[in-house]
Amino acid sequence: MEETLKILVVEDDEIDRVIVRLALTEAGMRMELDEVKDGNHAFFALINNHYDCVFLDYHLQNQDCLTLIHKLHSSGIKVPVVVLIDAGNEEIARECIQAGATEYFIKSTLSSETITHILRTAIRIHHTEIQLELANQKLKESREQLTLQHQELDKKQQQIQLQNLKILETSRLKSMFLATISHELRTPMNAIIGFSQILLRPKFGQLTNQQLDMVERILNNGKNLLMLLNEILDFSHLEAGKLELKPEILDLSKVVNNTVSEIRSLAEAKNLSLLVKTDLENTLVFNDAVRLRQILINLLSNAIKFTESGNIWVEIKEAPKNRVIIIVKDTGIGIASQDFQNIFAAFHQVDQGISRKYSGTGLGLAIIDSLVRIMGGKIYIESKLGVGSIFKIELPRKINLADNLGDIVFHSHQNQFYSLYSHNKASLNYPNLKL
Repeated sequence: MEETLKILVVEDDEIDRVIVRLALTEAGMRMELDEVKDGNHAFFALINNHYDCVFLDYHLQNQDCLTLIHKLHSSGIKVPVVVLIDAGNEEIARECIQAGATEYFIKSTLSSETITHILRTAIRIHHTEIQLELANQKLKESREQLTLQHQELDKKQQQIQLQNLKILETSRLKSMFLATISHELRTPMNAIIGFSQILLRPKFGQLTNQQLDMVERILNNGKNLLMLLNEILDFSHLEAGKLELKPEILDLSKVVNNTVSEIRSLAEAKNLSLLVKTDLENTLVFNDAVRLRQILINLLSNAIKFTESGNIWVEIKEAPKNRVIIIVKDTGIGIASQDFQNIFAAFHQVDQGISRKYSGTGLGLAIIDSLVRIMGGKIYIESKLGVGSIFKIELPRKINLADNLGDIVFHSHQNQFYSLYSHNKASLNYPNLKL
């Protein structure tokens, strides 16, 4: 069913009103037609009623069409306006359109066909303008919303940056505290260990079995505490980027065998076999012997601690691209696959309970991971619950600290000299050393 259009004709000339009315009637469209003679009545009608189109004479007795169009626009009344003009007044019509009118036509050309075309065109243009205006309004609102979101995002980013700064400062203070407290505790701990060792010497007097047991417990616990303090101190230095490697030319197989000899008694105390296999064509490497020993001690200590029966193997072998591999394998309790991602996190232990079976700071593997990274190497883990674990460390035969720590002084204990290497050094070259 065709929609009924509501039309307002604003014309002060009776004859022209009749002509417009007849043309609209002959057009055969369903419509309701209202007629007024001046701009004031037209404005009042438009305020109180909705019209689909207004036919407005360009020249009214008490008000011209431009004044009424501006008044409608300033009042927010949106309706398609068709201006009726006499021939020769096209310039006035263009001014009206610039002011907000939708279309115009010349009265002398008025017919049912032309008025139908003009009416439909004016309504279509008006609807298009309304849709465009709504689209622009939505676009404006979207832009404003996007601006607000950007402002909110900027605010959140600033908050995150402030939080990150606070976290960094807290981390720095924590590292300083750990380093300070660890350093301060080492002095009295060394005294406890030293005096315990003195008491165990026969020339200082014979102790009863009970006294001997108590002093040995003091000594062993003191050594354990000192080891924990050293771990905390090393971790704080690593976290602060202050741990300095001191590489030298060394025999890797000798470092491994000496370290295994030091820790073998712990394995024998649990009736565990500790086996070493060396498969290196050239055993010389350029690395920090103390830190390599620390890596091995931590891995072997963990292997012994978490293995109740069976064997522990240590293997060193060649790897492609002038690298070496150190493997520590055990038949211990193993690690669940879901714990792999956190196993190298600082202070992380699979068993976090206070009454946990296995003691420790949870820093051992974190320190190993950091040391291996500083050395330019990688660490891999394979493990299965109830079967055991395999830790594989791959290291360059010649470490190049410039790629990892910036400008660093290399201390060569063997040759007693110091050389400064910057970031652009790709490798270390010694004419008498074949690595």
